[in-house]
Amino acid sequence: MLLLLLVSHLVLVFSDNKTPDDEVTRMLLQFKKSSVESDPNGVLLNWNLSSSSSSSSSPCPWFGVSCSPAGVVTSLNLSNAGLTGSLNLNYLVFLTHVELQHNSFSAADSDNLSAPCTIETLDLSSNDISAFSLTDLRPCGRLERLNLSYNSIGGGGFRFSPSLLSLDMSRNQVSEMKVMSDDCRSLKLLNLSNNKVNGVNVVSSVISSCTNLSTLDMSYNLFSGNIPSSLVAIAPDSLKYLDLSHNNFSGEFSALDFGSRCASLTHLNLSHNALSGSEFPVSLRNCRLLEKLDLSYNNLQDKIPSTSLASLGNLRQLYLAHNKFSGEIPSDIAQLCGTLVELDLSSNRLSGELPLSFGACSSLVSLNLGTNQLTRDFITTVISNLQSLRFLYLPFNNMFGPVPLSLTSCSQLQVLDLSSNAFTGNIPSGFCSSSSALEKILLAGNKLSGTVSVELGNCKNLRTIDLSFNNLSGPIPMEIWRLPNLSDLIMWANNLSGGIPEGICTNGGGNLQMLVLNNNLINGTIPKSISNCTNMRWISLSSNKITGEIPRGIGNLVNLAILQMENNSLSGQIPAELGNCRSLVWIDLNSNELSGSIPSELADQAGLVVAGIVSGKKFAFARNEGGTACRGAGELVEFEGVRPEKLERFPSVHSCPTIRIYFGTAIYTFSSNGSMIYLDLSYNSLSGTIPDQLGNMNDLQVLNLGHNLLTGIIPSSFGGLRAVGVLDLSHNILNGFIPESLATLSFLSDLDVSNNNLTGPIPPGGQLTTFPASRFENNSCLCGQPYLLLCGGRDCSMVTNTLVRKHSEVKIDWNILSAEFGFIVGFGSFIGPLVFCMTWRKLFFETMEDVAYRILPLTVTRKWLSWTTAR
Repeated sequence: MLLLLLVSHLVLVFSDNKTPDDEVTRMLLQFKKSSVESDPNGVLLNWNLSSSSSSSSSPCPWFGVSCSPAGVVTSLNLSNAGLTGSLNLNYLVFLTHVELQHNSFSAADSDNLSAPCTIETLDLSSNDISAFSLTDLRPCGRLERLNLSYNSIGGGGFRFSPSLLSLDMSRNQVSEMKVMSDDCRSLKLLNLSNNKVNGVNVVSSVISSCTNLSTLDMSYNLFSGNIPSSLVAIAPDSLKYLDLSHNNFSGEFSALDFGSRCASLTHLNLSHNALSGSEFPVSLRNCRLLEKLDLSYNNLQDKIPSTSLASLGNLRQLYLAHNKFSGEIPSDIAQLCGTLVELDLSSNRLSGELPLSFGACSSLVSLNLGTNQLTRDFITTVISNLQSLRFLYLPFNNMFGPVPLSLTSCSQLQVLDLSSNAFTGNIPSGFCSSSSALEKILLAGNKLSGTVSVELGNCKNLRTIDLSFNNLSGPIPMEIWRLPNLSDLIMWANNLSGGIPEGICTNGGGNLQMLVLNNNLINGTIPKSISNCTNMRWISLSSNKITGEIPRGIGNLVNLAILQMENNSLSGQIPAELGNCRSLVWIDLNSNELSGSIPSELADQAGLVVAGIVSGKKFAFARNEGGTACRGAGELVEFEGVRPEKLERFPSVHSCPTIRIYFGTAIYTFSSNGSMIYLDLSYNSLSGTIPDQLGNMNDLQVLNLGHNLLTGIIPSSFGGLRAVGVLDLSHNILNGFIPESLATLSFLSDLDVSNNNLTGPIPPGGQLTTFPASRFENNSCLCGQPYLLLCGGRDCSMVTNTLVRKHSEVKIDWNILSAEFGFIVGFGSFIGPLVFCMTWRKLFFETMEDVAYRILPLTVTRKWLSWTTAR
């Protein structure tokens, strides 16, 4: 009877003829149907019954599906599949591992999750999820690892399964964090970095509640106020990694109590806060397992407290950069030499030299003492003994004398930065050998003289050579041009002569990315082989004595972002092939002998430029503000490793009655669909008409076509230059009317159409009537504000009536205009100036100069220096 009952039960269970494989297949297909709206790469094309095994309906052969040896479906990995949709997890609860990262799922519906949920690992990072409730995952009693990073999840007050061991919610919009001790009793890793969490007590609450926590990262949030003194003292014994960097914690660092419970702490990062004081906590010495201590970018001051540091016998990385430490470097720190690998004391006010005791730091790999007031010859007495040293940074100090030959003893040295000191002489003979590991040699801003050393060509691993702002002369040796790995050749502001050899970027030398030789005495022609430099990003050959034509093969340089050849003797036509350079954001060819027409192809890249090619490059921009008394709109120079005050003595600064100089770092404000931002073709002999296509450059900031032989009319398409701030068409042979569309250019701060054959009234409204009369003078018959002259003996008001009536029909989207103006005023002072200041003429310029700056796509991230000079 018992057997009969069992058989009947089995018949009832399988009466619908469904196997476990059938149910799994149904669930996966339901997930595809409910969650995936777009599959552009076709990764789920084989998710159908016909592609299942012929012997069963098993989905094991499907893309992304993994099965156990017994044929049981266990995992789903659809990462980087390009899928789009609204995520529904209800049909995946039977899996053990679910990986859906790097897609475009916009939501995560986990309401009413089926029980039992067997998911152990769930990765939904790098999607478009904005709403997600951790509470809904509580039925997943086996969930151990959850990754929701790189989404847009907001809110807070999370509840999650007590089984969770690792939670990564970095790079979201989380503003609150309330953790219940019952929820996080098993949690070992919690990453909430790059969110908007605030409240001083939040960190203490997390640390005290999560009693098994090993790693806590709450960097890049909005914490402020005094850092809780008992923060570390109440931490569990298991805590090894604590990162609270990039917040705004304040208070005395010495008030922080490390207690006796930091015995397991190995990594502590409190950098980029506002901690102050001149002492370190006495209890810091209890953290004897500490391997990394980062206190950089705070307000710590006076002498470096070495007593507490000397007790940290396992310390490998010590970062105290960008504080206000002064005095000499304590010799006690050398007691860490047995383990110390990285030491960064840069950007303080340290003086004297590196103590002799540091010569015992045999494990030291990276040493950064830059931007201090160090002197004396400790390179020879100390640094030359550091046999493991690979990275040496000593820029912006007060060191002098010849470059020490003893540095050759550091046989593993890869980066040598001695920029902006007072070193004299030349690079010593024997500095390079074929076995040298040297990859970067940075000697800009010194007092080096003589010729460029031929022996640099022996350093076959060299990638970057920067000898800018010295007194070097003679040609660049051929041995340097032939370096197989050379990417950045930067030697501007010297007295170098000779030419650029034919054959560059050939025979394995095609890695060149930056060729910056401006402000020298370079002569000859631009070699045709430059077309082989397909990795080139920045070419600056301005202010030399280069002749000949611009090679048409330059159009092969698809990565070229900046092209500067102004102030030479170049002739011939501008190559139309430049339109093939789809990364170009900056062209400056002013003050040459170029002729022919302006190629319309220059605008071919409009709407196609992708950001990032020169991001992070440091530059200085000397903006000419002297009107037509200056040649060109300004000069952009590479500015890595040079003191800003050096530009005060630089000839370019005094080439114009009024110059404004900005320093900063290149950042794109568009991610795609951009266009050129700077085009200066002035002071040439260009003829023909202005191409209408130039009006398609929506991101163009500066357009200078002045001092040429251009004819025809000003294109009405210029009304499309919505971002333009400087427009100079002066000193040409242009005729006809000033287009009404120019009156709609709301960001125009500098206009010059003088010395042409223009006629008719100046369009009323907008910016045009606010410019001085000198910007319209010497034309055939212009009238109206601000150029109050009559046309043909008639009253100007009569001539302008028709234009006024037409202009009144022009529709301006004031919502867009207001939004753009609000953006400038609200954020202009934060992102700083670059090319020109957005002003509403004189009064606004005087009152809002430091607030409303308009920059696309290059942005100054820090305004170091700005001044105006006069002859």
